[in-house]
Amino acid sequence: MSWSVSEVRRMSGVTSRTLRHYHHIGLLEPEDVDPGGRRRYGRRELRRLQRILLLRELGLGLAEIRRVLDDGRDEVTALRGHLSTLEAERGRLDALIETVRRTVDALEGDDVNAIRPEELFEGFDVARYEERARGTWPEQWERARAATEEMSPEEADRMRAEAVERMERMAVHLRAGTPVDDPAVRAEVADLHRGLTRMWTPDAAAFAHLGRVYAEEGPWREVHEKVAPGLADYQRAAMEDYAHHVLAEDGER
Repeated sequence: MSWSVSEVRRMSGVTSRTLRHYHHIGLLEPEDVDPGGRRRYGRRELRRLQRILLLRELGLGLAEIRRVLDDGRDEVTALRGHLSTLEAERGRLDALIETVRRTVDALEGDDVNAIRPEELFEGFDVARYEERARGTWPEQWERARAATEEMSPEEADRMRAEAVERMERMAVHLRAGTPVDDPAVRAEVADLHRGLTRMWTPDAAAFAHLGRVYAEEGPWREVHEKVAPGLADYQRAAMEDYAHHVLAEDGER
């Protein structure tokens, strides 16, 4: 039994243009092409399409997907591997959902202090951000990693608590409409910079870049937005201001 392009499109949600592209690059060959050029897909092709969509959901590019599909592993073994990855992601998402739920409950009950600082960060996957930092600032990343490993659990908890308290103070300035170049805001950002120097010392460019990372879609932005809507962008602007008008000027002296 086989299915037409329109039937595959209806079942999978994949457009005919995408199916044609997959065919063109050799990622998904149809089972048959009739004399009129109409493509038909069998069960084997549908299972391959399922795996393509799974791997795409896991963030792989098409070239990498093709390498995975063509690596010679039998289909059951490969699918078990995909299943393990998806189950791990489900566990992470469940933890993230619970983190957000606890935060909402605390905020609605006007008792944000009931949330332990470390609970704000449960469920977030920051490994990809760490890898990017390692590639951009390898020496600084290595010093930060070594400093972090030497910390006791109590020191790590204290740093997380300080980070949350700092975000809450910045949220007060945000709600008050305080300009990011105000001395009070710059004092908070200076405190952040001093905290970072316990692990590494970012120069003006690195500190401004870190501010942009905080504002990107991902775990750091979500942490800031939990404390106050708009805080991630406010934090980014404040860090860029401090980098350009304090750190850069200090570096020129």
